[in-house]
Amino acid sequence: MPRPPGHGPGFEVRRQKIIDTAAELFARRGYAATSVNDLGRAVGLAKGALYYYIDSKENLLIEIQARVMNPLLARAREIASLDADPLVRLRLLSEALLTIIFRRLDHIWVYEHDYRSLSGEALETLLGQRAEFERLVRGLIEEAVGRGGFRPVDPRVATLQFLNLHNHTYQWVKPGGRWDAAYLSREYCETLMRGFGTPGALLPDVEREAAAFKRAHPGLPLDPESCWQEPDASTPAAPTPAR
Repeated sequence: MPRPPGHGPGFEVRRQKIIDTAAELFARRGYAATSVNDLGRAVGLAKGALYYYIDSKENLLIEIQARVMNPLLARAREIASLDADPLVRLRLLSEALLTIIFRRLDHIWVYEHDYRSLSGEALETLLGQRAEFERLVRGLIEEAVGRGGFRPVDPRVATLQFLNLHNHTYQWVKPGGRWDAAYLSREYCETLMRGFGTPGALLPDVEREAAAFKRAHPGLPLDPESCWQEPDASTPAAPTPAR
């Protein structure tokens, strides 16, 4: 939601903090079970004052979904268009997805569990974004098959395997634990690429090439400091909710 005319930067900073808190509450209690009054108490605002910042409860859900899909999809398009082996691009895409999961577990929880509470154009937009991301993954898999790096796998099944392996990470991962996004991406892609790989063929040095692309393209696979906030907001990430 753009900043209403006449509001200074303090308005946007406060609004971003409210979205952070909403994501935490929705993740912990569920979107349907969290009332506007619950959110107002959490941020110290009366209901009327809260609506001054959020417009509606559904708008908060839209904002949370956008914080996941907008940066992910933008970076996925960039990665898919790189001049690199499709396996390298899959590896970079994998790490971009896992980086978002690690950085915004509360948002991902809401994204996965409550997106069906959206309606109308907002739901259509989100479903379209999800479908585009799947098409980008599938396109890279099909390209890898065409170049002989992958055996002739069913691209739809292979896409679902890629997505399912990554998308359930939010349910068990612990930020600050022994594994980070880069490590899990290496492990996931090693499993997938050896499973999909052409029998007897040598895989390219995916890790070396992926590291070279990250050095040559600052921000790849994802620049976490530039993806979560509106351009004029500076609020830190909300703490991950206990579950």
